Parts: sequence; C-alpha cells; structure tokens
Amino acid sequence: MKILSYNVNGVRAAMNKGLIEWLKATNADVVCLQEIKAMKEQVDIEAIENAGYLYNYWFSAQKKGYSGVAILSKIEPIHVAYGTGIESMDYEGRNLRADFDDISVMSMYLPSGTNDARLSHKFEYMNMIHEYLNELRLQHPNLVVCGDYNICHEEIDIHNPKMKGVSGFLPEEREWLGDFIESGFIDSFRHLHPERQEFSWWSYRANARANNKGWRLDYGMISEPLQEKLKRSVILTEAVHSDHCPILIEIESSVA
Repeated sequence: MKILSYNVNGVRAAMNKGLIEWLKATNADVVCLQEIKAMKEQVDIEAIENAGYLYNYWFSAQKKGYSGVAILSKIEPIHVAYGTGIESMDYEGRNLRADFDDISVMSMYLPSGTNDARLSHKFEYMNMIHEYLNELRLQHPNLVVCGDYNICHEEIDIHNPKMKGVSGFLPEEREWLGDFIESGFIDSFRHLHPERQEFSWWSYRANARANNKGWRLDYGMISEPLQEKLKRSVILTEAVHSDHCPILIEIESSVA
C-alpha cells in the first residue's frame, strides 16, 4: 500500500497548481491531506474521482477556510472515523481515520504554536492525542498516523538547530515527540534514513525553499507491528503545490 501525506495549505489552491495531475502520476493508494481549508461542497470532487479516488472523505473545521483534513482512497475502507470524539480537536477538523482489512490510516494535523494561546492549545492537543492513540492501538494495532506534526524532532530535522526558542523546535515539543515514538511508534523516514537531512516545509519568506532552509514537520509514523512490513519512506521535495511537500510510505498490505 502506497500512502501519501500532504499538507496542501488549501486544497483548492493546490488543485489550481496541478495537484490532481501530480496525484495521477504519483499513483498512491491512499492520500492523506491536511490543512484543506475547505468544505467538501467547495471542492471539485469529480476531478478527484476522475483521478481514481472514488472513496474520498472530508473532515473540515467548523471555522470556514481553516484547518481540516481529508483522506482520498482507491480502496474502499471498511470503516471511517471522523474525529476523535474530543471536542477541542474535532472543532478544528484535525483527525480522520480510514480502516482497511489489515491496516488503519489516520490523517492528522497537529496545531501550530503561533502565539501563547495557540501554544497552550497545541500542548493540550499533544497530550490528548497521545492518550487517544495509545487506546486506539489496542483496537487497531496496525496503525499509520501520518500528517503535519508541526514539530522537528532532532537537530538534523531543521536547517538551524539554534532556533530552540521557536515553536516547532521547543525542547518540550521535541521531548513529547520522542516520548510519542518511545511509546510504540516508528518514525518511518528516520528509521530507514538515520543520517539523511531532508525537509518538508519552508517559509515563504527570504527565498527559504530555494536555499533549502527548511524544517521536517511531516511524518509517516507507524505502529511497531508494522516495522517489518515497511518497504519505503521518502520525502517528495519536487512537489511544489504548497509551502509543504508530501511524504510517501509503502507498507506491505493484503488490500493493495
């Protein structure tokens, strides 16, 4: 199963930049989108279905033009879970899960900490989602949680490791992500590429992308039982439909 994850920073804007044609060429089985910034009825669903994603699910934020996640699939899930049942998370449309016969895939968009109030919300979300996922793994041990975590884990994951006072690279955030991994998840990219420095997000300022002054904020986290089935994990830096680029993981599965 080829699973793609992409913070598109507005799905309609990304589609205007050739996202659909790119998805056709990439040919992933399941596509997890974050920061869709749209309701389903605002999106050209026909174009998505014509690209082969007949099964598409949308969990938008209640605030229009903000946040939101989606899952596009060529394979029909046996169950789709919209949100977590935790109001402060679900209000902003940050979690959507599709269950297949032998694997469950979640599209997750962890909040950023742009100011003190949002940073407080981010830490609250981090604590709640970790507890939620620990419980979820009891029911769905083969779990993929991919998306924008808005955290760089190690110094290799950021172009300037001196930025320790900035949200996204705060010691507390990095410690949480380390604890998340230690609790039974595998950072698929770092597992397969322990010394490779690649980024998945660049600021629009100061020509950051051209100068490769980026951050690795997007992760394909897999639960430990999937380790032996992990075949590939890459960052697709050539895709330019957003200030993020997509990540792609391949996992051995009976459904694809």
